[in-house]
Amino acid sequence: MGYRMMGNTGGIITILAVCLIVLAIGAMGRKAEWLVNFILRAVMGTVGIYAINYMLAARQMPVAVGINPFTVLTSGILGFPGVAVLYGIHFFKIL
Repeated sequence: MGYRMMGNTGGIITILAVCLIVLAIGAMGRKAEWLVNFILRAVMGTVGIYAINYMLAARQMPVAVGINPFTVLTSGILGFPGVAVLYGIHFFKIL
């Protein structure tokens, strides 16, 4: 799979994003549960997309949903149904 590692700038942006998320969780108080659920869904959805892409590539099927901010947000907001929608859209484009 041709995923490129983040450079220096990407690493700094990632660290800043994580710090902002931690600060937001602390500031939100009771609403922190919603934010934690969103983050868990986003992370699990991204891992799911990666795993599905890997399995499809192993079967030599030319279907791969990219991992980008839009797909992470979709999986974070909608959860597993969001991942299914992303693959449904991608399969529809192939037809």
